[in-house]
Parts: sequence; C-alpha cells; structure tokens
Amino acid sequence: MTDILSELQARGLVALSTDEDALRRALTEETVNFYVGFDPTAPSLHMGNLVQILFARRLQLAGHNPFALVGGATGLIGDPRMSGERTLNPREVVDGWVEKIRGQIERFLDFEGTHAAQMVNNLDWTGPMSAIDFLRDIGKHFSVNRMLAKETVATRLNSEHGISFTEFSYQILQGNDYLELHRRHGITLQTGGSDQWGNLTSGADLIRRVEQKSVHAMATPLITKADGTKFGKTESGTVWLDPELTSPYAFSQFWLNADDRDVVKYLRVFSFKPLEEIEDIRERFEAAPHTRIAQKELAQEITTLVHGEEQAAQAFAAAEALFRGGELREIVPATLAAATAELPSGTVSAAAISAGLPVADAFAEAGIVKSKSDARRALKDGGAYVNNAKVTGEDAVLGTEDVLPAGEQGVVVLRRGKKTLGALHVVSA
Repeated sequence: MTDILSELQARGLVALSTDEDALRRALTEETVNFYVGFDPTAPSLHMGNLVQILFARRLQLAGHNPFALVGGATGLIGDPRMSGERTLNPREVVDGWVEKIRGQIERFLDFEGTHAAQMVNNLDWTGPMSAIDFLRDIGKHFSVNRMLAKETVATRLNSEHGISFTEFSYQILQGNDYLELHRRHGITLQTGGSDQWGNLTSGADLIRRVEQKSVHAMATPLITKADGTKFGKTESGTVWLDPELTSPYAFSQFWLNADDRDVVKYLRVFSFKPLEEIEDIRERFEAAPHTRIAQKELAQEITTLVHGEEQAAQAFAAAEALFRGGELREIVPATLAAATAELPSGTVSAAAISAGLPVADAFAEAGIVKSKSDARRALKDGGAYVNNAKVTGEDAVLGTEDVLPAGEQGVVVLRRGKKTLGALHVVSA
C-alpha cells in the first residue's frame, strides 16, 4: 500500500474528510472498499463528474476496491439545488440515462483483477422498500433539525421557491445507500464533491447509529477558474464526456484554452503524471509560457484518456491544420465538422457555390470581416485564404471544388491574415 492520502492532498484533491488519522491508517494498512455515486439527471457525465471518476481511479491504482453507484433511485428525485426544484424526469428516461452513464464510467475503472471495480444501482434496494419501512427503519435515525441545517436546504427554505418533501428527503436516500453498501459489500469509505459533504456525512452518521461502526467520508474541492467563470463551461455550454454532446475536438480545445493561471492546478487534479514531472512542466512553462507546453500536455493526456488515441490524434491534427495552415482535406469529415462548428460562421446554399460565390461575399457572410469592402481589401493585399490557400484578386469566386466534406454537409474554411478564422457551411437546400 502507498500513502495515497498524502498523494491526494499534495494534488489539492482533499477538501474535507472524516478523522484524517483513521482514514490514513485505513488507506495505508488495509484494502478499502469505497464508493462514489452519480445521479442520472442528464444523458451524460460532465467535467465535474470526471474529477470524481479519476479520484476513484487513483484510489483503485493505490490498491483499493471501487464501487461506482449509478443512482437509478436517487436520479428519479434529484439532489436539491440552490436555484430551485428540479424537473422530475420520466422513469424510462432515467433508466436510459443509467445505462449511458454506466458505459461512460466503465471506460475509466478496471473491472478485472485483484481490485476489480463493481457497478451498483441504488434502485435495487430502494425500489422494493415500502414507505413504512423507509420511515420506520431509516427515517427515524435522521434529526429534522440537522436536516434543516444543511446549506442547500436552509437556502431553499429562505427563498421564494421553498423545498418539496421529495427533495428534502434526498439526503436520507443517499445516507441509506451508504448503509446498504456497507452491509452488502463492506464499504467503509464514500467519496464525492465538497458540495455533497452533508450527504456524505449523513451516511456515515446513519451507519454509526444503526451498526455502531465508524466509517469514512472524503470530499474533493470545488474546481474553480481564475477568471471567475464556472469550471467545465464554455460559451457554447457544458463540456460533456459524451462525444455526441461535446466533440473530441471541442473537448481538446477546452484544455488547450486553459488559463495560464489554472493549467498547473488542472495538471495536478486531472493528470496521472507524477508530481515531479508536473513540477518540471511547471518550471518549463513559466520560463516560456508562449509555448503553452502545460496546456498541450494536459490536453493530450485528458483527451486521450476520455476519447481514445485515435480521436485525440484527429482532434489535434484538425487544430494543427486550422491554425498552422495544414492540409484540411486530410481531416476526417466528422472532425472537420466539429472543428469548424467552433468558428465564426455563415451558411450558403450549394446552388450559390455552384453559381460562383464571390469570395468577398463569403468572407462577409462568415462574419470575419466587417463589410464586403474589407474583404476585397484583404484579397487585394494578399491576406485572404480559402482552405489555407492564398487567394488574390478582388473578383475571386468559390466553386464546388472548394467545398470540403464535413459531416452531413460541406464547409469552406476562410481565413484573414494569420489568426482570423471563419467557416462557410454549405447546405443542399
């Protein structure tokens, strides 16, 4: 066994824990069965969930046994939010999301060998429980006074929205999960985000009351961004792990665009590189930040981990072609579609292209110039490019040969100067 707790602390991954000395002894001297839960309140996990998945992976690599819980029961309720009541999703929708999320988690943990991971679903034990059993056997151990003191509950009670009994009861359901998993699998550690600390300790308290045993809880900190915006969000929305919701290209760009002030912290949290190697990257990055070596190392590792080597290679090849003037026709159409979706863009019909669309009009339609006269000036000055090829002549036109395959449509990549990129999407109608 390694001193995994010190490793996690050095990476800034431990915000809160129960008795630290007891937890360290358990993680150093024993093989600990632990669990982390994910509620299917969306069809995919996101960047915040990735912190928890990789945290579990680190514990598994250190010799402990992970149990990944996908909440088929708690997903029907939803953890209370500060902003107000959740919309309750239909059971069939939640069931479908359970399967999708299970598939995502299974890519990150090892389900074979000495420390094989296991998947569990809290609907298995919550579903058969009657309301009377729930209230008599579980509810009687929860103090309403303590439940009211939970930050989210207190905030909601003092808001115009209030809180329903359904969401108020969530912490009892999660506490019962820990009790059931302790009984069924000998689990003695629950992990989660610091925003879940009240729910984590509810389970530990329940086990102490019912089983007269001490168990552990450990929470990761909230990941923040130096610019004050929410981690895992971009202008286009949440960064998901599902490639259908966030393409591997957009996923890689999220990491490549990491703020210089954040990137070393992200390496400690998300990368599996040894801390000594991360320190070396930090020193080289701070000596030459223009190289963006820290962002490149981070993006390469995490994109490969989440989406695989092939998708990562295609994403980085697309970025290289777009921003370094490479051959765009070599990019896989689906990847090119994802890459150009991130650019300023406009749309024209295939008929307009066939008729010969003036390049100046295309630049204006894509929004990378203020006017057609600006576009003609760029053409005249030699600063206009179509698919990375320089175009001269104010009367230059686009033809069907300029349309690149990109997903189900076509696209023309336009550039003014070295850095101002845009896309013209070509539709058949």
